[in-house]
Amino acid sequence: MFASIISQPTVRSTLRSVSMTALLAVSLLAGQSLTAQAQTAVPPAPAGAAAPATAATAVQSKPETVEDRITSLHTSLAITPAEEKDWSGVALAMRNNAAAMEKLVSDKSMKDPASMTAVEDLKNYQKFAEAHVAGLKTLISAFDKLYTAMPPAQKKIADGVFQDSGHDHAAPHG
Repeated sequence: MFASIISQPTVRSTLRSVSMTALLAVSLLAGQSLTAQAQTAVPPAPAGAAAPATAATAVQSKPETVEDRITSLHTSLAITPAEEKDWSGVALAMRNNAAAMEKLVSDKSMKDPASMTAVEDLKNYQKFAEAHVAGLKTLISAFDKLYTAMPPAQKKIADGVFQDSGHDHAAPHG
């Protein structure tokens, strides 16, 4: 309902970015927006993820789990044994973000959509946005520690993984 009200490219781009970032920790996959995930009782993908989708992922019949995303990102970033300690903080942030988003989706699915007012729907959307921002802050903190310790060649790999993830950077269009 809310998504149909918003049609400006910048807002759509921001919502898409929110979903894709939630992908890194709740893997918010397949380019679906948080609103679409919340309005359907489908659990969101891991919050905050950013590894590029492959052809295999695109045709996969079951949704990617946060554990799938963690494993994929671990491989894509070429995490070394020496980086495992810092990586564990990233993985924990992803798991916590996924759990927080799943709880919101579960709470939303318990409510009768027909009985929600427009204001209640907007407040519910706000809860998703706030959870996303809080999760993103946690994820950035954990990832920054890992990224800072990476050698330049590995940072370049990480930069490519995130640039190729398909998320828009809330830049205005047009």
